[in-house]
Amino acid sequence: MTAGRPAEASGTAGPDPAADPVAGPTRAASGAAGPARAAAPAAGPARVASGAAGPARAADAPGGTSRLPGRSLLRVGPVSLLIRRRATLVAAVLTVLLLLAVVLSLSLGTPYVAPADVLRALSGAGTPYDLVVLDLRLPRVVLAAVAGAAFGVAGTLIQSVARNPLASPDVIGITQGAGLAATVALTSGAAAVLVAPSALVGGLLAAVLLFALGARHGLAAQRFVLAGVAVAFAFRALTEVVMLTADPIDGLRAQIWLIGTLAGKGWTEAAWIAGTLAVLLPVLAWAGWALNSTALDDDTARGVGLRPVARRIGLAGTGVLVAAMVTAQVGAVDFVALVAPQLARRLVRAERPPLVCAALLGALLLVLADLAGRRLFAPTQLPAGVLTAAIGGPYLIFLLLRGRPRSS
Repeated sequence: MTAGRPAEASGTAGPDPAADPVAGPTRAASGAAGPARAAAPAAGPARVASGAAGPARAADAPGGTSRLPGRSLLRVGPVSLLIRRRATLVAAVLTVLLLLAVVLSLSLGTPYVAPADVLRALSGAGTPYDLVVLDLRLPRVVLAAVAGAAFGVAGTLIQSVARNPLASPDVIGITQGAGLAATVALTSGAAAVLVAPSALVGGLLAAVLLFALGARHGLAAQRFVLAGVAVAFAFRALTEVVMLTADPIDGLRAQIWLIGTLAGKGWTEAAWIAGTLAVLLPVLAWAGWALNSTALDDDTARGVGLRPVARRIGLAGTGVLVAAMVTAQVGAVDFVALVAPQLARRLVRAERPPLVCAALLGALLLVLADLAGRRLFAPTQLPAGVLTAAIGGPYLIFLLLRGRPRSS
């Protein structure tokens, strides 16, 4: 009687298991599995959920690494790097355009040098134009590219911390602090070699004042920008007072510096800027990764184990240091740090400005602005800052007009 109940529960019919010693245990196991089969409909949702996960499994990369839309995983030995395909493509295109702009800038002028001769001169093959290309034009073009890249990096870091597309070194007071110190040096009879160090010190002092005013509430984005605007207005007013009380010739020299020009500058200034970027390269590599968390609010950032205040201070400090150094070397070239990050963000279609693309775009903008300043009104040369202001002014108006419907 007891052995008969499992047979009935299994619902299987056939010869007696005792008559088939081999098949008996197998059928008995099949019969024991009967309740599990009966309960199979209850497992339907689990099977549906498993089926819904099918596409995700199909998208898994070898080794169990899932692929994200628009991203690829690059493995170099034990190191893995997740890259955005569109950002990589945009960076490649910007690099090609920058190289073309450099060759064009080396070609145009008096005398005109054919691009083929420019390339031969750069390769060291020897041409009659080596003096023009290598000694007269190349230092200025390299300086424009390096300074533009530094402005792009500084603007990206500051805008990401401020979470404001209008934030840049020339808006938050760094440029104005450097300009005030440079104006004092130029109008007080100081040696020309002291102008750049004075401007660097002035920019850093403006940064210290900015952090002191904006440090409350964890360097909040809105307070950071408002403090920067206040610092910028204060230093701009002091600069105008110094210029009005100075000798007219010294005041004119200071005015040219405040506009920003690359004329008469070259390898020395480029070396200082490039050296600063090289020293800060590990910090910039960290910044490129840390920028991913700048969009998080403080509570969310702390919830995932981050320190948002320390991270913002590190990013903003790096940005103002780069901005102060490049401003000290080439003057107050406005709007490159404002325009380059936002144009790069729109090209990449990202939520935040991409660091590498912003640097390449800043270099491209300043090289083209310097070329236009040299050739549009030749033989008269316009400072590069005039052309960047001509680009940045309309772009700033565009940002303001584009932001109005959203705010309403």
